Order: sequence, then C-alpha cells, then structure tokens
Amino acid sequence: MALPIDPTKIDPADYGEHRAVLEMDHEEAIEHTREVFTEAGFGVPAEFSPSELLNEKVDADRDPYYVLGACNPEMADRVLDVTEQMGALFPCNVVVWEEEPGRQVVYHVSIMKIARLLGIAPDDENWQGIVDETSEMVDEAYATL
Repeated sequence: MALPIDPTKIDPADYGEHRAVLEMDHEEAIEHTREVFTEAGFGVPAEFSPSELLNEKVDADRDPYYVLGACNPEMADRVLDVTEQMGALFPCNVVVWEEEPGRQVVYHVSIMKIARLLGIAPDDENWQGIVDETSEMVDEAYATL
C-alpha cells in the first residue's frame, strides 16, 4: 500500500521538527528540558520512560529514552474549540534520548502543524494563529536548551 503523501518531499519545517543535542547525562537533560519548556509556558502533565517500560516488560535492552508530555492549558482549550479530534494528538511530546553516554538528543515535532497536514485541523487564519503561537513557545524553549 502506498502512502498518500511522500514523506521525503515534506520539509521538516512543515511539521515543525526541532532537534537539539545536550552534552550532559540523561537525568540532567530530562530535568533541564522540563524546566526550559515550563519557562516557555508549557506544563508537563504526563511523562514516562518507554525504555524502562520496554526493558522491564520485554527485556528490550533499550538505551535511556524519555517522553515529556508538554501542554499549555489555554492553548489546548483553544485547539479543542477548533477541532475535538486534536485530543488524539495531545499532549505535545518532547522526547529525550541518550545518543551516547553524556550526549542527549531532545526532539519535538509540532502536532499543530501535523494536524493541519493531515486535515485534522483547518488551514485557515485562526489555526495559523495557533500554529504561530505554539511555534513561538517551542522556539523559545529550543533557544534556551
């Protein structure tokens, strides 16, 4: 089955890809990332370690990998006023994985931009305002990382 879009032809800016590398240990990177995103206006209502879960449940032997579920409640409320389907993409995940000891990657994609690409959210001025505001918040966080 062919995909309806060719992922190789989509510019990472179209889905809001951000990546940063932190030279610190994994736990320190998680705490730093949490603090930076909180300062940029996000809360972190959900977080978990897929690597710990998989290592425990299926003996996966995965390197440290952590998910911070970031959310700005006012923005989430505005988003759900536009499209209730967005709840399936909540929260905005920021992932921290250990590339090697002492070197962590912090990765994020914009659920707001992805929703527009998938047709879950409209491609209109109102949604663009939401995209712009959330993008500014994420940009601020990444500038501080």
